[in-house]
Amino acid sequence: MAGPEESHADVDLEIAALGALLKAERKRQGLSVQALSSRSGVSFGLISQLERGLGNPSFASLHRLSTALGVPMATLLGGDSSGDGAVVRAGERFALPTPAGPEHQQVVRELITPRGHTTMQLIRSTLPPGFSNEGQPFRHLGTECVLVESGSLRVVHGDREVVLEEGDAMTYGCSVPHWWANASDGTTVVLGAVSPFEA
Repeated sequence: MAGPEESHADVDLEIAALGALLKAERKRQGLSVQALSSRSGVSFGLISQLERGLGNPSFASLHRLSTALGVPMATLLGGDSSGDGAVVRAGERFALPTPAGPEHQQVVRELITPRGHTTMQLIRSTLPPGFSNEGQPFRHLGTECVLVESGSLRVVHGDREVVLEEGDAMTYGCSVPHWWANASDGTTVVLGAVSPFEA
């Protein structure tokens, strides 16, 4: 039977794991701590504490955070309910939240992999004409591979700039600031696979 010190250490590890998963999911969605706080109604301080492996969140706070991020609470708690062989039908894809902005700049982002799957996610992004997130580049842990399904995509990764045409793909580490722009006159569709592990 575990003693009090061992039990306390286990709780600390669980909270640290929760904080790491929360931070990874928040960054994957391109949200600041303030944006997540506003969306969830959970205080900036509590989110910041959790991401540093501190605090003792209530069930209600965890529920608000998971709802705001659009992921099952089990995902934040380290579970993965997707199982092997999980099927996501075309009409059942989860629509990921999009950052606030002008309507003509809104990207439609669909999660192709099961919502509870955290080790790898496949996202289909439909970019409207004129789209660019140059003003809000992404930077987070992980590795991403993007494939242009249709249209043309401009990818700026650090100091490198590449234009990908239909069928072209690019893989890069996400800890380097990166952003996309639709390089075509029409809609561009991109498939992006994201892993939380840095290449």
